[in-house]
Amino acid sequence: MRVVPGAVLGWDMGAAMALARALGIDTLIAAELLPEIEAVMVRKLNEQMEGRRDG
Repeated sequence: MRVVPGAVLGWDMGAAMALARALGIDTLIAAELLPEIEAVMVRKLNEQMEGRRDG
């Protein structure tokens, strides 16, 4: 995961693909799905971090 002070920028996709491969998940499917999953997770993590700063 790439993090800068106060924000998450994205996942390490090489590590994510290696994890998929180790779990026996088809890497072509993982390559199709991971960017969409990453976008949602990064947005949600940043929302949570922002809420902790404001709260």
